Amino acid sequence: MSVFALSLNHHSAPVDLRGRFAFTLEQLSPALRGLRDGLQRARPEVALLSTCNRTELYVAADAGRGHHLVQPTLEWLATHGGVPATDLQRHTHVLEHSAAARHAFRVASGLDSMVLGEPQILGQMKQAVREADAAGTLGTTLHQLFQRSFSVAKEVRTSTEIGSHSISMAAAAVRLAGQLFEDLRKIRVLFVGAGEMIELATTHFAAKAPKHIAIANRTLERGEKLASHFGAEAMRLADLPSRLHEFDAVVSCTASTLPLIGLGAVERALKARRRRPMFMVDLAVPRDIEPEVGQLDDVYLYTVDDLSAIVQTAGERRQAAVAQAEAIIESGVQNFVHWLDQRATVPLIQALNTQADAWRSAEIARARKLLAKGGSVDDVLEALSRGLTQKMLHGALAELHNADPNQRAHTADVVSRLFLRGSPAGGGRDDRRNASD
Repeated sequence: MSVFALSLNHHSAPVDLRGRFAFTLEQLSPALRGLRDGLQRARPEVALLSTCNRTELYVAADAGRGHHLVQPTLEWLATHGGVPATDLQRHTHVLEHSAAARHAFRVASGLDSMVLGEPQILGQMKQAVREADAAGTLGTTLHQLFQRSFSVAKEVRTSTEIGSHSISMAAAAVRLAGQLFEDLRKIRVLFVGAGEMIELATTHFAAKAPKHIAIANRTLERGEKLASHFGAEAMRLADLPSRLHEFDAVVSCTASTLPLIGLGAVERALKARRRRPMFMVDLAVPRDIEPEVGQLDDVYLYTVDDLSAIVQTAGERRQAAVAQAEAIIESGVQNFVHWLDQRATVPLIQALNTQADAWRSAEIARARKLLAKGGSVDDVLEALSRGLTQKMLHGALAELHNADPNQRAHTADVVSRLFLRGSPAGGGRDDRRNASD
């Protein structure tokens, strides 16, 4: 089998382009089935990872076919995002075989994240695997790739200090807000959405004890459940435009495919606030807040890409942790590649077993006929064993007799290792070779 990963991520593409290729959880299974149907002749294994920082397709196919699937996969993704394949190609990376495994392991371990060591990506990868499994597109090879990536990520987190050197997006947002407002205890904060990222952001802001916290969500019940954890107010998303002016800080992260907070709504809010500044963080991909909002004089708008400079940490301990993690990952890559290479011999093993069964069946059938004709058991067993032995040795003996003179020594060595393993003759040959080494 061959494996490749097609990656569009925060290293290669700006947030607005990434937004065009974001998939909601509900879209994953239909998308996976659609891609595999489009590659019908190859029937590959496919998994799709989509987060705010990356959209990645992992594909496994029979050896020799994988490379030919890269362009059709790229074109399928380009069609989904509504951009020419040539434009998309400039912002994607294709990683094959060991490079694909190394990339998956680094992503799972948080080494390829915008926030070094952040833990959310591991849960997102596990969800992607569950969706691929439910869609029927996972398969043995990708299952092994991801399970090994999870094991490597666990070892990285338990054996290194990667996690201790991470600053989450939520923590970075609080740090930025603290630079704008003298006292975070005096501000009113609005969170838009009720997912994992909003819960994390609310936790970080709540630790600063702001004057008021509100959570706006499309489903009021879910918003109320999250709000109850922080003693916050739950409000309907529909009320957001009329109440936006009440809040000094707005943090938004939803799965909406269109912006929820437009330029006009923010302009009206600023007018009502008498031009008092607003701090806004858009953690969603695609964007929740129209990008034009960032051009307003009294608005400080940050996207996930803008936060990247804040979350970078330095120091010798961080570099040592990264080097240790990379070593763990490299060991995992080598083990996966070894497993993948072994998988290449599976068809041959199956063919050998089939051939051996055919020989055995033929000799048993012949033995039964001899017994039915009154032959002695000893004679029949002798004939059966001789027949099996001749069939098993025929191919090897033919290769020895017909081998090219330049290849005869190599052929003899292979036959010896196959048929004389553990025998006195074979053992003597190996012992002599080892003694001379």
